[in-house]
Amino acid sequence: MKLHHIIFCLAIMLSSCSNPKETTTTLYPSTKKVDTVDTYHGVEVSDPYRWLEDDRSDETAEWVKSQNEITFGYLNQIQYRDKLKKRLEEMWNYPKYSAPFKTEGRYFFYKNNGLQNQFVLYSQKTLSDEPEVILDPNTWSKDGTVSLSGLGVSADGKYLAYTSSVSGSDWNKIKIMDLDSKQLLTDSIEWVKFSGISWKGNGFYYSRYDKPKGSDLSTKNEFHKLFYHKVGDDQSKDQLVYEDKTAPQRNFYAGTTEDERFLIVNGSEGTSGNMLLVKDLSKSNAPFVTLVDDFKNDHAVIENEGDELFILTNLNSPNKRIVKTTLDKPKPDQWVDVVAETENRIENASVIGGKLFVEYLVDASDRIFIYDLKGKKTGEVKLPAIGSVAFGGRKKDTECFYTFTSFTFPSTVYRYDVVKNTSEVYKKPEIKFNPEDFETKQVFYTSKDGTKVPMFIVHKKGLELNGNNPTYLYSYGGFDISMTPGFSISQLVWLENGGIFAQPSIRGGGEYGEKWHKGGMLLNKQNVFDDFIAAAEYLIKEKYTSPGRLAIAGGSNGGLLVGAAMTQRPDLFKVALPAVGVMDMLRYEKFTIGWAWATEYGSVKDPEHFKNLMKYSPLHNIREGVEYPATMVTTADHDDRVVPAHSFKFAATLQEKYKGNNPVMIRIETKAGHGAGKPTAKVIEEAVDKFAFAWYNMNYVPPIAKDDM
Repeated sequence: MKLHHIIFCLAIMLSSCSNPKETTTTLYPSTKKVDTVDTYHGVEVSDPYRWLEDDRSDETAEWVKSQNEITFGYLNQIQYRDKLKKRLEEMWNYPKYSAPFKTEGRYFFYKNNGLQNQFVLYSQKTLSDEPEVILDPNTWSKDGTVSLSGLGVSADGKYLAYTSSVSGSDWNKIKIMDLDSKQLLTDSIEWVKFSGISWKGNGFYYSRYDKPKGSDLSTKNEFHKLFYHKVGDDQSKDQLVYEDKTAPQRNFYAGTTEDERFLIVNGSEGTSGNMLLVKDLSKSNAPFVTLVDDFKNDHAVIENEGDELFILTNLNSPNKRIVKTTLDKPKPDQWVDVVAETENRIENASVIGGKLFVEYLVDASDRIFIYDLKGKKTGEVKLPAIGSVAFGGRKKDTECFYTFTSFTFPSTVYRYDVVKNTSEVYKKPEIKFNPEDFETKQVFYTSKDGTKVPMFIVHKKGLELNGNNPTYLYSYGGFDISMTPGFSISQLVWLENGGIFAQPSIRGGGEYGEKWHKGGMLLNKQNVFDDFIAAAEYLIKEKYTSPGRLAIAGGSNGGLLVGAAMTQRPDLFKVALPAVGVMDMLRYEKFTIGWAWATEYGSVKDPEHFKNLMKYSPLHNIREGVEYPATMVTTADHDDRVVPAHSFKFAATLQEKYKGNNPVMIRIETKAGHGAGKPTAKVIEEAVDKFAFAWYNMNYVPPIAKDDM
């Protein structure tokens, strides 16, 4: 059947249906199968859609085009989709500010006027001065797909080095601006990836790979190197500072202390555990001193005070502690405790105004306590509510800025007086909603193995718990990433239309320290899915919702979470929205930075890990004759972190094997990547399509649509 005929037939059926269950799911584009079989430890595994891994071939491009035509043909028939988009744009259209950060003689901050595709970087000499535009990424491309991805300002305030990314790629380019003249210098540094910009004198440290061979930028990333670039030099003259030719799968990240005395190099072989090297730059030809080199624990230098280095570590302290040491006493058994481990995890720490500001997680919500540099607690930064905070500053400042947010508390910037220990609102967003109309509660439910798991639940006040409310269950569950309260405009539109938002802090995250993380990684990964499934069961048991009104969502590792949950318990959910997910657990190591995730997932090279991965790999657990949820997979054609092949193969297999009534679709964004830097317009469009797809397949008519029906 010709593609235009398929779309025409689908449109007729949708326009005549009052119930989405009446739609057909048999009119998907034909996806060819190729006889490809791999053998893992004596087990043969078929991979018929391997050809879709070549996301730059004409054949794959045609497949993407045909899938998108079907998906958008389906979405276009949902009558309230345009009205939903208009409402979301209306809600989104308010000025948004980052917290200012200080350098020598200047304040910098980011601002978005409302619907700008990218945030703009501003500067001002004093807080009362009129801000001036420094960098406006919205002028870099017509469609807003070139983004500002990072920056660093020289200590004297003369130069700004910044990274830019095209279409959300992890590949970055560095350029330099003279801040007095606002003119770009001729410096241009390419093939930068997973790097910061750390100034030292008239130059900076950065990390990059060698130029990839050929035109394929999705090849495996190996032999990361650390360089020093001097302002005005051609990239070919950059000094190689550190590499390891014996360890191709080892990444290096550099930082300098505020006084530029110490160069800190973190080396990693995965997503957890790192080596820590330090060089005293005040001494000519000083060697690197190794503090830790076993890659078993996480360590980060917070700052220095003279010869002393303050380090945040989870060595012998799963909830982390702060220690200090000097380079003549570098080994862990010589470290001195400054802030001891407690029952609550330390999430972050900064030295500001000569004091230690320590961010703790208490049941997945932030608290900020203040210590002197000897470790004596001297106070607490009082936060306005239960929520999340982003706190930072310089050790010589007597003021700093932080942002606070929660589910119904838009990100608000506060100015903090270090001497007085007082906060005042600096920038408060003006958004057209009343937070008093909503309520947030935290519950603790029991997972399959008896573990108590916290979950935030948000909804309108007075909502009837009748088991019939559309519910959006979202989580992540991996890589030591904590799920804390945060404001989302799109979530607000879901809530104001009678929906419930639920966010469990499942294992694999960092909410309760390294023990919680390890409880959901490697051979314990099934605990993550069990925790998520138990969250759904709790919501159903307590009459928040029912299987017919429950949508599950997550991105990246959270996309894996959704893929595993929907294949293990398809009866429990009506809608599944896996985004940029890791779906092929047998081949994830073969693409870009995928090899680094083996510390989290395990490798197929190990027989025990292969057996475990095979048990939950979403791609390999799709069965025939099963009623799967209505599914809309989302990915992007320029995702070079979790390559789109994961989503392509999962969608093709689901379309092949599933013959039920629920639609199985894939929405493939063009000129976009894993998520960072995505233009506002694309973010809004994707949120609209997810909510419209979910409501339509729940057979739920949101209040926003009633004027149209």
